[in-house]
Amino acid sequence: MLILILVVSTLLMRLNDPKMSYFWAAAAHTAYISSSVFICWIIQAVIKTHAPAGWSAAITTWASLLIGSIVVFGIGYFFITIVPSKYLFADMWPHRDAADFLKRLLGSFFLSMICFMIFNNQFTQQILQKTRLENEQLKQAHLQAQLIALQQQLSPHFLFNSLSTLKTIAEDQDTKNFVLQLSRVYRYLLTNNDRQVAPLADEIEFVKAYLYIQEQRFDSALHVSLDIPENYMNAKIPPLSLQLLVENAIKHNAFSREEPLLVAISVNSHSELVISNSYRPKKNTVESTGLGLQNIRERFQLLFGKGITIDKLHDTFTVKLPLSNRV
Repeated sequence: MLILILVVSTLLMRLNDPKMSYFWAAAAHTAYISSSVFICWIIQAVIKTHAPAGWSAAITTWASLLIGSIVVFGIGYFFITIVPSKYLFADMWPHRDAADFLKRLLGSFFLSMICFMIFNNQFTQQILQKTRLENEQLKQAHLQAQLIALQQQLSPHFLFNSLSTLKTIAEDQDTKNFVLQLSRVYRYLLTNNDRQVAPLADEIEFVKAYLYIQEQRFDSALHVSLDIPENYMNAKIPPLSLQLLVENAIKHNAFSREEPLLVAISVNSHSELVISNSYRPKKNTVESTGLGLQNIRERFQLLFGKGITIDKLHDTFTVKLPLSNRV
């Protein structure tokens, strides 16, 4: 559309030129405008999307304009060199003086500026549209995560208040400890439902409380190891994603005291949180829908622009979550 507008408008400006009756003069002019706009457009796109990391917006803008001007200027001189003068409009004849040079340079800069403004406007609109779409997808993923969390709770406010009362009236220390950890689990569920991201330190404390309860239930049939360097504790992940992976390991695997479930949580050299468990799928179990893993995958992609990695081997199931410092 831009090429058509420029071709038609510049031809209309040359209605008084005697060569307007020549088909090949109009064709040569159309070819010049088309190739100039096409190549200039590519230059704007390359510089806009592949500019060096250290370039500011002002440097990128001027680089786009100047490089585009130089290329268009070169294309113009290439055309007047290869196209016979009888097919050139009067204002395109090569006078080769200072005025001619300045006129062509200004014309090249003007064309480069038009391409830059239109490309930059379209590029900005695409970014805004993509951002709106990602925000909408993130809202949907977050709502789904809240639904999953709510489905795992039974009247959480009522239960949390009841646990607080039970802790008060319990007599032995083991019961008090159990109620305390269960209260921490539900407190975390209630206070983190509306958050998009949470510090890894908070998630670790939450999982420790959750694992305390599970270890009381399964005793020595569940072995969990945590090895998280201190410098990763401020990294961000979506809330409940770590607990969901541990819960999946417990829910979908067969284990006993003789063959315990081994779960290892660590950080690898690629700054990924690695959750690995022994893999012995239950024989008689409802087939998993995979919604939990899918929700985690979508939230990581939308929040951080990074996917998760799932490795299923013969006897090991591993999920790797990218850690981010982004708030």
